[in-house]
Amino acid sequence: MIRIFLLLLFCSGQSAVLCAAPPNIVVFLADDAGWGDYSHSGNGQVATPNIDSIAKGGVSMNRFYVCPLCSPTRAEFLTGRYHPRGGVKGVSTGQERLDLGEKTIADAFKAAGYATGVFGKWHNGSQWPYHPMARGFDEYFGHTSGHWGEYFDAPLEENGRMIRTQGYIVDVCTDRALGFIDRNKDKPFVCYIPFTTPHSPWAAPEADWKRFKDKPITQTATNAKNEVADETRCALAMVENQDMNVGRVLSRLKQHGVDDNTIVVYFSDNGPNSMRWNGGMKGKKGTTDEGGVRSVCYIRWPAKLPAGHTVTQISGAIDLMPTLTALAGVKRVGDKPLDGLDLTPLLIKQAVEWPERMIFSLWGNSASVRTQTHRLDDAGRLYDMIADPGQTKPINDKEPALAAKLTEAVKACRQDVFGEAARLQKHKGGENKGGNAVDSRPIPVGYREFPITMLPARDGEPRGGVKRSSSAPNCSYFVNWTDKDDSMVWLLDVHSAGKYEVTIDYTCKLPDAGSTIELTFQDAKLSGKVEPGWDPPLYTNQDTLPRPPGESTMKDFRTLRLGEITLPAGEGSLTLRALEIPGSSVMDVRRVTLTLLP
Repeated sequence: MIRIFLLLLFCSGQSAVLCAAPPNIVVFLADDAGWGDYSHSGNGQVATPNIDSIAKGGVSMNRFYVCPLCSPTRAEFLTGRYHPRGGVKGVSTGQERLDLGEKTIADAFKAAGYATGVFGKWHNGSQWPYHPMARGFDEYFGHTSGHWGEYFDAPLEENGRMIRTQGYIVDVCTDRALGFIDRNKDKPFVCYIPFTTPHSPWAAPEADWKRFKDKPITQTATNAKNEVADETRCALAMVENQDMNVGRVLSRLKQHGVDDNTIVVYFSDNGPNSMRWNGGMKGKKGTTDEGGVRSVCYIRWPAKLPAGHTVTQISGAIDLMPTLTALAGVKRVGDKPLDGLDLTPLLIKQAVEWPERMIFSLWGNSASVRTQTHRLDDAGRLYDMIADPGQTKPINDKEPALAAKLTEAVKACRQDVFGEAARLQKHKGGENKGGNAVDSRPIPVGYREFPITMLPARDGEPRGGVKRSSSAPNCSYFVNWTDKDDSMVWLLDVHSAGKYEVTIDYTCKLPDAGSTIELTFQDAKLSGKVEPGWDPPLYTNQDTLPRPPGESTMKDFRTLRLGEITLPAGEGSLTLRALEIPGSSVMDVRRVTLTLLP
């Protein structure tokens, strides 16, 4: 009955490819996989038959472009707009948040009656209403931060609450996605599965690593002297594990008899996170060169799209939202101008005059532009990408008019998208400061529909002698709290005045237990003692290879129930400090959690 009702809704005034039962949507998003990490791209060192099957059974976007890093690509996929327009200006410390005025692809499908769920890495805001469940998704399971330091038996978020899981993180998140598909097989659904791999830490399941640990590297990086062989092996082992999980999902769709009417998309969020084979392209993750922003993108819909078709026109993550809504006949929610295009005519081989276009790659002060045939890099060097796909010989002297045209286009794009972001900025100092500066937008707290607000160390500011456990804030904790002048601060905007329960996830050396701490916000105060002591060892079972510099080695944190505090509505600094320190230190802090009480 549900599908009959939705079929009537779907066929009333919509312009789908054909009026039929609304298709399901499954989107796989890899994290830090390069274009060259797949056997379909020609990599003979890895086997990705399940991912390849999406391309073979559907359409491959031959020149598909994403962003140099994770959070901006995710924002562009969700909105169909360049990420600076949506306020995404960093990958941590709150700078990854997607502005609340932006509407997402999930908003559109949810409004059309779809069940919507996301299972994995979100990376566009953690606290409500930046949380995925406030952005159109009914369910969320995974981690909202940019990267996670525990890939085995990880603590993960389940609809706002942290739980301890068992198993490898990609397998666990895929299990949850399969459960979502099982529950919604009789009605249309959007299942978004943003994998956490092959992003570091370098951690693959033992069985996958065994296949690669002694394998010779037969296809090397463009910059071969900087390739670390074991990192390549581990990345490919993680990709093969990911391929297995893609296969699990595809098999479940077939088992339920819905694979023919399910649109399946697979792509990655940026170039490879290490120097490894990438088809001879220049650049990797973090750069706006071809190798840093080109991704595979495969789209399969057996009921409507041709199998084995290749689209040669340039396209990008900004195109997925308008394309998927158009394919499904779902009306977009929101009216802000799109940067992306509906690719449907290209996907179905419709004879149309396709417009000449440019796709811009923007990150901080770096900007590049790609046309169908050329790339102007962030230094203003022009390359013929047909004759010189590795960007080895600039041709500015041969094509001065084109170089000037593209230079002006980049300038105009920067003024447009960054100018829009500046006009929409409501709080002073919100410009892209880069690095690990804490975002100036306050963290919202206290929504009745989502009463739990987690305040991780990555979103706070260490003061005095307090430091982060590593230079990468995403999966870090506060350490070196030894003095009464030390503190940690979170800028909040309390939405609902009321009583809140306060808990702190902490560790504390046993001889140091007993410090008196105080939490303050405006005139509100709450104090308590840090006890008992809790000093677990650092994990030694998480890494296949040594953890990269700047990434925290994690440990088991205990929850301290500090008590209840009555918070007034409005903006202010939530400050945690020590009043008495009987030992040499207070504690290490991973997060403070505020729960609005009834």
